[in-house]
Amino acid sequence: MTASAYLETIPVKSYVRARDLPGSPEASRAALSRAAKDGKVVKAARGLYFKGPKTRFGMARPNTLDTALEVLGKEGIGPCGFSAARAFGLTTQVPAKVELAISGPAPEGLDGVKLHTRNNPARRKLSYLDIALLEVLREPAVIESGWTAFVSAAKRSVKEKRIHPDLIAAAVPRESPDVRRRWSELTMALAA
Repeated sequence: MTASAYLETIPVKSYVRARDLPGSPEASRAALSRAAKDGKVVKAARGLYFKGPKTRFGMARPNTLDTALEVLGKEGIGPCGFSAARAFGLTTQVPAKVELAISGPAPEGLDGVKLHTRNNPARRKLSYLDIALLEVLREPAVIESGWTAFVSAAKRSVKEKRIHPDLIAAAVPRESPDVRRRWSELTMALAA
């Protein structure tokens, strides 16, 4: 099967890289370049393409957050700033750029994304929402609806098993003193 024929079999709303295609790397890159020129895929990031649904205006672009997570992976990645507060429904603010906290070096070329590097290797075991919780603790001013609403959202997330208090607790000692203090306050409120 040629790289061009393989592209036809990829489902709509899928990401594709040259390494995913059969054939030589040069042929795969050329096939993706032709497909982008013909409107069969759109370039999402460096070396990453997206096969979106067709609209009367052309191919739909991928969601910025989905593209960022496709490039960065899901390990130790989570929202920060107003993006973290939005993950819990604690603000109506919509940031101009998606803000993500990452462990490790920040790659270049992610349009519409602002990356914040955090030097805490224990974060690599945390889920997207676990990191959102740490980031809200880091910057509580992003909570539009107040601390009580945050505690309620955290309780609900624990009950639904969407956050993992034990893993967060393991990461907290390597966070700032303010985060450690707020985590202590939150755990007392969650236990009440």
